[in-house]
Amino acid sequence: MRTAAVKRKSKETDIVVTLNLDGSGTTSVKTGIPFLDHMLTLLGTHGLFDLTVKASGDLRVDRHHTNEDIGLVLGEALDRALGSRKGITRFGLAYVPMDEALARVVLDISGRPKLVFRDMRGVHQGLSSSTDYSRVDAEHFLESLVRNSKITLHVDLLAGDDFHHTYEAVFKALGRALEQATRIHPRVKGVPSSKGRL
Repeated sequence: MRTAAVKRKSKETDIVVTLNLDGSGTTSVKTGIPFLDHMLTLLGTHGLFDLTVKASGDLRVDRHHTNEDIGLVLGEALDRALGSRKGITRFGLAYVPMDEALARVVLDISGRPKLVFRDMRGVHQGLSSSTDYSRVDAEHFLESLVRNSKITLHVDLLAGDDFHHTYEAVFKALGRALEQATRIHPRVKGVPSSKGRL
């Protein structure tokens, strides 16, 4: 089983994440940030990952540190669970609609951390959130995830009138693309790179 358990404790946050890449989508997420709880539950469910996240942080200040550190710890757990990367598919692509919203996520388990976040149709110009979680929070979480997982991640917002629907599409697509990229491919021998390493 490709699993990892990662803990991070600082003066700002106390976080524990467990991840099983070969799970069935069982999740338990308690971050103190309700919208992020929902998004991470979607990621685990649609990625078929068994995922637990327990976090407490200085939310009396704001959600910045907690949101960032959860991304860092989840990214580290993904990096550890992948291990040697031998036999993985490596690339993942998913389009996910959620009512009027549509998101595309394309990723490469490359060893090169990079987030590219594009609003392809000016979706965010008229998008308001019914929660205090924001686009800045979502991008910051994804940047933190990418940094420690060492993946290249492209997120494209293709349509959306509702903040919740738009980000639900993003996190479902992220889960599906990660499931595809982390999957063991029966024809891949060793590490899927012409360089011999990722």
